[in-house]
Amino acid sequence: MLKSLNKAALFALATAGVVLTGPSAAQAEYPEKPVTMVIPLGAGGSHDLNARIITSIVPSYLGQAMIVRLTPGAGGQKGTQEVARSPADGYTLLFTHNYIDMLQQYVESVPYEPMKDFVPIARVNYAPVSIIVRADSPYQTFEELVAAAKADPGQLQLGHSGNWGAFFVPAAQIMKKLDVVVNLVPYQGGGPALQSLLSGDSDVTLAFPSAIGELLEAGKIRVLATAGDTPLYEGVPTFSEVGITGDIGFMHRFVLAPAGTPQEVVDKLTVAFEEMSKDETFAKLMSRLGESVDHMTGAEYQKLREQQAEDYQELVKNLTSQ
Repeated sequence: MLKSLNKAALFALATAGVVLTGPSAAQAEYPEKPVTMVIPLGAGGSHDLNARIITSIVPSYLGQAMIVRLTPGAGGQKGTQEVARSPADGYTLLFTHNYIDMLQQYVESVPYEPMKDFVPIARVNYAPVSIIVRADSPYQTFEELVAAAKADPGQLQLGHSGNWGAFFVPAAQIMKKLDVVVNLVPYQGGGPALQSLLSGDSDVTLAFPSAIGELLEAGKIRVLATAGDTPLYEGVPTFSEVGITGDIGFMHRFVLAPAGTPQEVVDKLTVAFEEMSKDETFAKLMSRLGESVDHMTGAEYQKLREQQAEDYQELVKNLTSQ
């Protein structure tokens, strides 16, 4: 059959083949399927709550659904490694924070290289931490909590979201500044740490506004102090007012993609998250959580990320020095 075809006919068939098979790949535009956003923390924490809002709004600007997958473990390393080893095609993203991303590498060996294995897409916001106790706690003020810790070193149980994580670091910084000792108990994320407080397994914990708004309104917890020098809640002192100065207790929430993700995919994700940050519904939903919208593009956040790497290396030296 082929022997009977002349060159013109063969060329026509070859061209037809290109038309039938080539453009399906060439014309395919990202994203063709849902995008998975991995959270390297447990359910019920601030990342989980923020992600539910993000994934309800960003599809309008991305053109595909976004699915949340919680992958806690090893202080955030399990989920982070999963994304680092995922195909660099834009279909698996990481929603993480500055302590997991830039600090952990200085306290233990991690199975990935943060600066080499990821490219930032967007910083969604950053949030100040609060020190909280149960409503029935005997500690009415931050000063009473500190006095109890000094009177009986190591007896107060402070549940946190994992070693060298978003709650461990400010807790350790506060202990060092105020010369107190509490028992730091790790959990797989802020949600489990909060549940440990509510169940009575711990005496105190730290949390972000998105995780405690409903509990505070329901009268189940008491906030003793909040990070920074701007009051968050009426009648609750800031860290500055109780003698805790410096850059302590702030968490940046941001999205990373595996290194090597095509630039056109990074660009499309960048635009989608930037448009989401301007969305009025997004702003309203974040406000209901008690969270702000503090968007930065991936390129902008990368500069801050590099500075964090330097700062955290020094921080770890200071916290671990005797």
